[in-house]
Amino acid sequence: MGIFSGKAKSSSSSISGNKSKVRIVVAGDCGTGKSSLIATAASEKFAQHVPPVLTPTRLFADFYPDRIPFTVNDTPSSSENQNALTHELETADAVVLTYSCDQPHTLDRLSTFWLPELRRLQVKVPVVVVGCKLDAVDDTTVRQEQLLSLVQEFEEIETCTECSARNLFQVSKVFYYANVAVLFPTSPLFDKKKQTLKPKFERALKRIFILCDHDRDNTLSDTEFNDLQIKCFNVPLPPSEVVDIKRVVQEKYPEGVNERGLTLRGFLILSELLLQKGSHELWTVLRKFGYDNDIKLRDDLLHVSFKRAPDQSVELTNEAVKFLKEIFCSFDHDSDGALQVAELDDLFSTAPESPWIEPPYKDAAESTATGGISLDGFLSKWSLMTLLEPNKSLANLIYIGYVGDPASAFDITKARRLNSTKKQSERKVLQSFVFGPNGAGKSALLNSFLRRPFPEVYTPTTNERFAANVVYQDGVSGMK
Repeated sequence: MGIFSGKAKSSSSSISGNKSKVRIVVAGDCGTGKSSLIATAASEKFAQHVPPVLTPTRLFADFYPDRIPFTVNDTPSSSENQNALTHELETADAVVLTYSCDQPHTLDRLSTFWLPELRRLQVKVPVVVVGCKLDAVDDTTVRQEQLLSLVQEFEEIETCTECSARNLFQVSKVFYYANVAVLFPTSPLFDKKKQTLKPKFERALKRIFILCDHDRDNTLSDTEFNDLQIKCFNVPLPPSEVVDIKRVVQEKYPEGVNERGLTLRGFLILSELLLQKGSHELWTVLRKFGYDNDIKLRDDLLHVSFKRAPDQSVELTNEAVKFLKEIFCSFDHDSDGALQVAELDDLFSTAPESPWIEPPYKDAAESTATGGISLDGFLSKWSLMTLLEPNKSLANLIYIGYVGDPASAFDITKARRLNSTKKQSERKVLQSFVFGPNGAGKSALLNSFLRRPFPEVYTPTTNERFAANVVYQDGVSGMK
């Protein structure tokens, strides 16, 4: 399948998630061939005698993805060197776990010791499982079944392979796989057990799909699909390949293609097929659209300065409020003047997660009788998030489709002392603090501000709580 073919003509840092170097650690039982594997990869010839533990070895970057330089660190296997081993594992970008093909118990030890040990140490990096000394055995069937079971149990395993340092077979591939696992990891994108896309990745793909759907007809036409290809790889796809791609998707999921082009579901199915093949081009697509290795927007894209004095605050501009009103209306599918839970979930479905599912934003605004949120409540939560966490507000504006200059969405208010000199405030969002002893009615006051009934049973407040609403006075509205 020819989708996303070609090499992106951009800096390696943008393609590789800003990685400037990679540190690979090789671990495994004593006698499994760790040191011979590293020495052979470095010298491209087999050495009969190698030290028990090699010094850090730099491999040639030219032979590996994006020419990112990387170092391979050997590790001791003896228990008296446990601290050194732990340090190496905890500072690794990827771990190569070795077993000896002619010693079945060393393969068993991966599931009984090594992989559980990585989890115990909270080493959350890609793992490549490597069988060494392949030249010493003939049959591979039993090991293949065992490795398949291992991959299903431990999703941190990116790939498994076997090699022979003596015969110079597949040795360089081991470190190629390890490097790819660091630069283009599969685990954040694909659930190997379920054979489905990870939720955060699926949400990112939906945002990319919407950004590429220029005519907003909920499909990617051949032209729009090729625009995506060119944006990411600077190489167009021949029309015949586009036809082949749609045919493959339609065979897998008939509703994935219609007369106008590739549907969102078809786009997601296509991504699943690519990941099942082990393709890493999807990382290039993600990074072209600003995502980092955690499937979140990179910090350099959220470059607005929110530096302010203690008596200053951040507010949304009229331009941002206008955008939010438009997005509210576009997701109010039943036109009832409120976003129900499903509609609000749909609105934030292109963000890594809804920003309002936890305090202080959960239950911080007025709800409708049906449990939805009105436009005033919607804008109130955005104003609260902008006041408390402007960077989070900026990121979520971009996630849901704001394409203007990020700086145009925010204002830094004037210092309060300047407002007091003029005897008036130009602020649109006013913040008040409620103090008082237990049982004085602080929570009841906040509830009434949100038009909630007075609770019959007193429940003490144990954490900081916020309430945000719109106050109308003399025809002018403002957030409080």
